[in-house]
Amino acid sequence: MINTIYIKNMVCPRCISAVSSILRKLDIPYVSVRLGEVELNSVLGSKKKLVFSILLEESGFFLINDRKSQLIEQMKTLVVNKIHYSSDEQDVKWADYISSKLHLDYKYLSSLFSSVESITFEQYIIIQKIERIKELLVYDELTLSEIGFKLNYSSVAYLSNQFKKITGMTPTQFKSSVKKNRKSLDEL
Repeated sequence: MINTIYIKNMVCPRCISAVSSILRKLDIPYVSVRLGEVELNSVLGSKKKLVFSILLEESGFFLINDRKSQLIEQMKTLVVNKIHYSSDEQDVKWADYISSKLHLDYKYLSSLFSSVESITFEQYIIIQKIERIKELLVYDELTLSEIGFKLNYSSVAYLSNQFKKITGMTPTQFKSSVKKNRKSLDEL
């Protein structure tokens, strides 16, 4: 029987590695570790679960025990995976995507998200897209048009307006501020 445990604050491949390391350290057999969740072969005993929880917290992660928090974390994980780590087409109808993955009504999920996170689910998606744009701007490998296309923006103007609304600066201003504030290793 597969037992899924949900974990808060897993946002990158290093997080997966850190949680895997904790599982190995505690000699807990697992099937898989993905962003936000661990699949185990069996249910953890209460003592082992407590120690696991403590070690997770020391690394900045937290076990999620209630169903509503698990759903919210799953929603966040789906967005982060799609925006930051997927090479799939970004032309996503988020309502359809989320409800199909979680097998629940989107209105319910969106309302739940807003009530707990104090922002709408749509705002969360925009924030994640802006963070991805920042990352791509820092890499300096793609033009703003290519970034807009990659993240399914209808135009560079729309991307720029949304970016400025969230960050307070245009993508160009952001890019130049990063260059000014970065120092080479030999300058440190």
